[in-house]
Amino acid sequence: MVNLGVSIGNLKFKNPVITASGTFGYGSEFDDFIDVSRLGGIILKGTTMEPREGNSYPRMAETPSGMLNAVGLQNKGIDYFEKNIYPVISGYNTNVVVNINGSYVEDYIALAERVNKMEKIPAIELNISCPNVKMGGMAFGTDPDSAREVIKAARAVYTKVLIVKLSPNVTNIVDFARIAEEEGADSVSLINTLLGMAVDIKAMKPSLSTITGGLSGPAVKPVALRMVWQVAKAVKIPVIGIGGIMSAKDAIEFLLAGASAIQVGTASFIDPRISITILEGISKYLADKGFSDIKEIIGLINR
Repeated sequence: MVNLGVSIGNLKFKNPVITASGTFGYGSEFDDFIDVSRLGGIILKGTTMEPREGNSYPRMAETPSGMLNAVGLQNKGIDYFEKNIYPVISGYNTNVVVNINGSYVEDYIALAERVNKMEKIPAIELNISCPNVKMGGMAFGTDPDSAREVIKAARAVYTKVLIVKLSPNVTNIVDFARIAEEEGADSVSLINTLLGMAVDIKAMKPSLSTITGGLSGPAVKPVALRMVWQVAKAVKIPVIGIGGIMSAKDAIEFLLAGASAIQVGTASFIDPRISITILEGISKYLADKGFSDIKEIIGLINR
């Protein structure tokens, strides 16, 4: 038997496969396809203080080897989440992480305080890097001072595991990872989507209502892998790798580059069982290679 367990801060995960926010709903949407409790964890769709309708349609567009999205954090707000979603997801035998978003620092503080009181939620993912909301979002993730302010504020009121989701739309992502570490984050997750654009030549206008949106899928994997490798060498806190992970091979590349865990995102739109397939593939790879513990390969290329 191969030990697949990993730790993020003081939180233990049964395996390193986590689903990415915004691609897995609240988990229950996938109950007909997989046993969600087999996963190391799930990160729920972005939650804000007040309900959000999101951006106008069209807000998704297919691109070569990927997709653009500009959903804009559509959700029903923290009150609805606490009353209607929290009782449902509390039954999962896995780590359930809430992804929180805000337009102002005060929003993040209020959300962190609310989620901190939820016994069945052991961690939050602080999303300071969403590229398709007009206020907050990427502004926090691309300005060092703003990033430091919001991370520090969340850390001051949140007592459990704090994961900070980083934007790739910066000159040097390592700087932001170090800021997160300095301000008490337990982990960083990267990358969020790359800012991109597509044009509909028939209509002769942008494919998205917002003109630009977040690019995800296989096209971003080489960039994501490079950034994870850079950050893993620069900080002592665990790194969670995200970006174009479509197979066990992709996930293993991130682990070898230094990720302690990985998030499966766009791939779940194509195959709702892919997270389990990736988990099984990682286990088989380790067994075939003669490893008894997944930690033996984490960051192996950097040793």
